[in-house]
Amino acid sequence: MSQSNKGLSRRAALSGIAAATAGAGLGWGRSARAAAAPAAVQDRGGWPLEPPDQADLPPAVPRWMKSPGRPLSPYGSPSRFESGVVRKPTRLTPTELSSWNFTPLQDLHGIITPSGLHFERLHAGVPDIDPNQHRLVVEGMVKRPLVLSMDDILRYPSVSRMHFLECSGNTLTEWVKPVGKTVQSTHGLLSCSEWTGVPVAAILDAVGVDPKAAWAYAEGADAAAMARSIPVGKLWEDALLAYAQNGEMLRPSQGYPLRLLLPGYEGNTHIKWIRRLKFGPAPFETYEETAYYTELMKDGRARQFNFIMEAKSVITSPSGEMKLAGPGYHQISGLAWSGSGRVARVDVSTDGGRSWRPAQLQQPVQSRCLTRFRMDWNWDGSPAVLQSRCVDETGYVQPTIAQLVAARGTTSVYHMNGIQSWGVGRDGEVRNVHA
Repeated sequence: MSQSNKGLSRRAALSGIAAATAGAGLGWGRSARAAAAPAAVQDRGGWPLEPPDQADLPPAVPRWMKSPGRPLSPYGSPSRFESGVVRKPTRLTPTELSSWNFTPLQDLHGIITPSGLHFERLHAGVPDIDPNQHRLVVEGMVKRPLVLSMDDILRYPSVSRMHFLECSGNTLTEWVKPVGKTVQSTHGLLSCSEWTGVPVAAILDAVGVDPKAAWAYAEGADAAAMARSIPVGKLWEDALLAYAQNGEMLRPSQGYPLRLLLPGYEGNTHIKWIRRLKFGPAPFETYEETAYYTELMKDGRARQFNFIMEAKSVITSPSGEMKLAGPGYHQISGLAWSGSGRVARVDVSTDGGRSWRPAQLQQPVQSRCLTRFRMDWNWDGSPAVLQSRCVDETGYVQPTIAQLVAARGTTSVYHMNGIQSWGVGRDGEVRNVHA
């Protein structure tokens, strides 16, 4: 097998890396070129790859030790060397007021997405809402209608939970042929945060929802009045009225001051800037769930109310537009998630799906949350096709793209969870491929 891991020893591989570093980076008096030991995966960090300045390498005293640094600042920001780690907008829309941008998954570590890098999906721009004026109206088939201010909501007992949020249009360009160049463009409508807020169940208790009310109309306070019909059962189960993300109040583009969070459901249902919950016996058939957010099947029918984001995974390193510096030890790393619960297993293939090996799941592994997986790989320099396959706790197995197309045709846009393939050439270049 050209990509065999037989006999691969992580200790031996790491010892080799250390030896190479000692031989190159600590060789006093060697040239800058010799001191620059190549990264295992080029473009892995956010900083541009440049030869180091010999004057800043040991045993010399680097220039940043020769003068004081900057003073205190009121709010932290990334290093200037990470200026390339940013969200990037789609090119598919004529205006950024109704558009989206992508999280740079290839540059992130662990499972939490920094709030400033969480993908954005807008339908009429980002409203500038004064939290003192914002109200949540709870009405319809309830015994005690309420109008809640933010102060009222903050008085309720709160919880904090980590959950992913994925737009149902994530990976929409990849149905027929490989289009996205990077994992940011193929899978970047995906982020994961710690969310803090009030369980919606507490509000339902307070208003006394009629048992005959099976659906709720959730409406946002943006200029689009974004609205979706939500099953009441989901609101009782685990929904949050979230007002904080990653330890601070929501960013405006994420729904400040209040948003609905529905763990595992498609992103469009997590209504931002939520201002109204109205309860009724049937779906409200809003514009967004009739004109959009339905799945067109190959027989011409449209499938509606497809809420759950099924099990999915993607390798983030190495991934599109990265380059392996050479044969030898590499760590394959990626993300897996499921809207149905926990990730049970991730398998990785280096030969286009002909054989699979189980990856290591990094703790914590939580329900409806991103899970980081890793696998050691000894690349022998021959062409390879890297894939990952997620299996969740229900037993659902992530399908191939071919299996999805066979079931649904190629007119679908939403809920594309097919297995992603990255082709590695002899030159180490990594490209998006279909396999």
